[in-house]
Amino acid sequence: WSDVESEDYPTYIANLRLIGCPESTIRDIIVAEVTQMFARRRTSEVVTASQQWWRSEPDPAVAWAAVARIRELEDERRALLSQLLGPEWESMDYPLPSLETLVPLDGAILGALPAETKRAVQRIERAALQRQSEYLASREAAGEQPDPAELARLRAEARGALAAVLPPEALEEYLLRYSQEATDLRRRLAGIETSPEEFRALFRAIDPLGQELGTLSGAGGVDSLQRRSDLEQERERALRQVLGEERYEEYRLVRNPLYQQARGVAAAAGVPEDRILPLAAIYRLTEIEEAQIRNDTSRSPDEKAGRLEAMRIAQQESVSQLLGAEGYQRYLNSLRAPSP
Repeated sequence: WSDVESEDYPTYIANLRLIGCPESTIRDIIVAEVTQMFARRRTSEVVTASQQWWRSEPDPAVAWAAVARIRELEDERRALLSQLLGPEWESMDYPLPSLETLVPLDGAILGALPAETKRAVQRIERAALQRQSEYLASREAAGEQPDPAELARLRAEARGALAAVLPPEALEEYLLRYSQEATDLRRRLAGIETSPEEFRALFRAIDPLGQELGTLSGAGGVDSLQRRSDLEQERERALRQVLGEERYEEYRLVRNPLYQQARGVAAAAGVPEDRILPLAAIYRLTEIEEAQIRNDTSRSPDEKAGRLEAMRIAQQESVSQLLGAEGYQRYLNSLRAPSP
């Protein structure tokens, strides 16, 4: 067979015909070979949003570019097969092979893994999913809530199995993209743009802390509570150290409920993100003023009500000026829109 097989497809086809291989079989062999080749190219050439594990929110441009590149590769695949076999090859359905794993193993690192390693990851993923499903089903049957510490133990068990089959660089790439700790970190960093280097440094610093915190979830007792508090403080120190003072203050700000409120208003109004901080400042000043009015024992309830109403009107005027007439109207329309 080594004398027949060739990396040059026209030569390969000619060799198959020389040994009397039926045309239908030649078609099946060549379609399978070309399809597998393009599947490998897809794992290495398509940059998906999940590969950018350092982003707290997926980049829509990357997602669209991935879709476009997949279409380009599919068009190229079909064109090559038509060139090699003629247009009749499409008389039967030859889909791309399905993904081997529950999560995509693509990109420069995971996409380059040997097929056997990918199959080993698939077995680990499916076994971990089955164990988790069985545990959740047993708790539901017993009428009990799942134990977060047990779920953390199951995740740690799966991670250990992955560490046995993946080289260190691939394991870290996998964890950066798909681990619970990385997902939690992205959620904490929502609204903060980090570089790959920053996110990797943050993950390395707080990943061990997150794993231990998972084992302490729901644990009672003074020692467990104290240890949990110590780990959370250590996590904040790690975030501050990696981000630096200025970025850390920004991180604290975007986690503030008033900032989140301002972000939602800016999105509804369709205004640039540079309006978010001024909006948050308006809401913060309003919050402080409202507290002062309510705590003012020298004024009657009617006087307080009048001052609160005047304060709310002033806030609306400030927000309107900041958003602009059209933006403010879009924001008001979003408040009137029925909930889905």
